[in-house]
Amino acid sequence: MKVCILGEGLTSLTLAKNLANLGISVDIILNKKNIKNKTRTIGISKSNVEFLNKEIFDINKFLWKVNKIEVFTENLKENKVLEFENSKNYLFALFKNDEVLEYLFFTLKKNKFVKFKKKLEIKNYELIINCEKNTPLSKKFFFNKVKKNYKSFAYTTIIKHKKLIKNNVAVQIFTERGPLAFLPLSSKETSIVFSARGTGDVNLRYLIEKYGKKYALTKVDKIEKFEIKSNNLRFYYHKNILAFGDLLHQIHPLAGQGFNMTLRDIKVLTELIKLRISNGLDLNSSVCSDFQKKIKHKNFLFSSGVDFIYEFFNFERRFKNQLLSNSIKFLGKNKIFNRTVKKLADTGMTI
Repeated sequence: MKVCILGEGLTSLTLAKNLANLGISVDIILNKKNIKNKTRTIGISKSNVEFLNKEIFDINKFLWKVNKIEVFTENLKENKVLEFENSKNYLFALFKNDEVLEYLFFTLKKNKFVKFKKKLEIKNYELIINCEKNTPLSKKFFFNKVKKNYKSFAYTTIIKHKKLIKNNVAVQIFTERGPLAFLPLSSKETSIVFSARGTGDVNLRYLIEKYGKKYALTKVDKIEKFEIKSNNLRFYYHKNILAFGDLLHQIHPLAGQGFNMTLRDIKVLTELIKLRISNGLDLNSSVCSDFQKKIKHKNFLFSSGVDFIYEFFNFERRFKNQLLSNSIKFLGKNKIFNRTVKKLADTGMTI
């Protein structure tokens, strides 16, 4: 039983580690064009932290946990719109992408079930999982997508600052230009993600100092920039080749849910694979078709929900209407609404 995974990003290596834990032989095809973003940080929900720890690897040593989220908008005088908190535990956690990638590479290179290769031979594998957007297979089979161009760019960096006693509150501010997030990484580091509409110049340091006055800045790392688009594949597979990760779904970064969606996909895929193994069946295209049936509608609904949040606050900005924010602020004080939103962010769609 042999599986091939295309790509060497976080999705590819996490999935490879999970399959290797099941005793499945995995070949990882390296992508020479893979570009690393040194300021990239990843947020994962509490339920996904538990899944990683139980099924794949101990991620706790890389995490910084956040137990409160505050959402602000410039349209209101009392501009806090929403607040979510888990005072007894945490809501989600963050880690640096590069640190976990390095750990997974080191671990997988020593794993007897895993081999790194440079060339793909399709006929050698029962199941091929394509985690890369820029491959010949992607261009040939996985081009039919529901797309949206936000005409925006994301600017990311990590700021160093003087030690905060409890740097455990994530902040999202819907500014006139776009959403700005402060995401704690340690007592002295915070990740910044600014999604700016349009192509005009952005003075990110000015925005950090304006909206992050509680941070006594000592350094701003290199600022990375990438275009913001969303897409959802219409068809998840071709024969025994399955699209995965960002190739399946790419969403706006404002909710920090991209990798959470992928981890939920990994859960579903590995459950299907385990079921086939337990029944003495080979891995073939039926794994791909079953995966699409189980998860496609959930991914589309969740992606649409993230897009709705973006458009909701964008509408407010364009028409300077405070009614919507006031309504959300009112709903946010409702315990059932607050609890439902936290559960959705933690576990995704359950229908």
